[in-house]
Amino acid sequence: MPFGVISPGPRNLITDVHAISVGNAGDNSVISGVTVVLPGQRAVAAGDVRGGGPGTRETDALDPANLVDAVDAVVLSGGSSYGLDAASGVANWLGSRGRGFALAGSPVVSPVVPAAILFDLMNGGDKSWGENPPYNALGRAACADAGSDFALGNVGAGLGARAGQLKGGLGSASAIASSGLQVGALIAVNSFGSVIMPGTGHFWAAPYELMGEFGGRGWPAPMPAFAALDPRLGSKAEPAYENAGSNTTIGVVATNADLTPAEARRVAIMAQDGLARAIRPVHAAMDGDVIFVLATAAHELDRARRPLALSMLGAMAADCVARAIARGVYAAQTLGQMPGYASLYGA
Repeated sequence: MPFGVISPGPRNLITDVHAISVGNAGDNSVISGVTVVLPGQRAVAAGDVRGGGPGTRETDALDPANLVDAVDAVVLSGGSSYGLDAASGVANWLGSRGRGFALAGSPVVSPVVPAAILFDLMNGGDKSWGENPPYNALGRAACADAGSDFALGNVGAGLGARAGQLKGGLGSASAIASSGLQVGALIAVNSFGSVIMPGTGHFWAAPYELMGEFGGRGWPAPMPAFAALDPRLGSKAEPAYENAGSNTTIGVVATNADLTPAEARRVAIMAQDGLARAIRPVHAAMDGDVIFVLATAAHELDRARRPLALSMLGAMAADCVARAIARGVYAAQTLGQMPGYASLYGA
């Protein structure tokens, strides 16, 4: 292990990573919201899209073969296609403060703001917004809210989210190595698949839990016999596919490592394994699963062993993603017809 002992950061949030801030804004009448991740300065970024029904902005610009080598923010939003306008609000907020890509001779900066959206249009909220969806304003409000501490569960992009038939939510987790390497994940969980084993309150992510961060239940002993291939069947919380097509789990992994765009892309690919560890099934045709990576470059990886260090970084990222997913659902409270985890299984 080239990084030494690994443990959660002091907040156990993505903001344990150097120079990362997070802001949330939501509309309780609409039952939808926006989350923004702001690096202290422009950061190397990459993205990986695995779901069959994604909704994204600026992902092509993140290809390592293209011109863009850094971004100014990443946005996660509810609202399906309407939610992509949240990134415009964030870009406006950043641009008015002189933050963005500056081409020599241009008097105006151009903020680069990748984004991904989840589908929460059928959760009972008032979506009769006509020609004025709330997401542009929510994006700007999320920027104004940005800081080091934030709540989990029914906040930001997780406000209207559903995880299978449980209430989904916004989750986060961090891992700090004694070597100084920092990794954090922020996930809005709106999955088609289940985050718990059928008929139990045990999370699929249980093997990766640190310090009882989502209840400390572990795995059941003995393990239940799963009679159906569908892990959702047989659970009192998740009886049917009635929510199919209204899904997506989206998130951001941040690290203080000095990654190139191509290396950040590799970490994003590996981080997607965290979704597979925490959600079953995942990356389905009706999901739009997306993971972005931000690298703030405050920590130099060992040049002599860089491929090994990059591999270990990706493994840490995947574990953080799995933990963040479970934490988001564990913290989410009952909302309308979406039961919170605690209402069914206790804290």
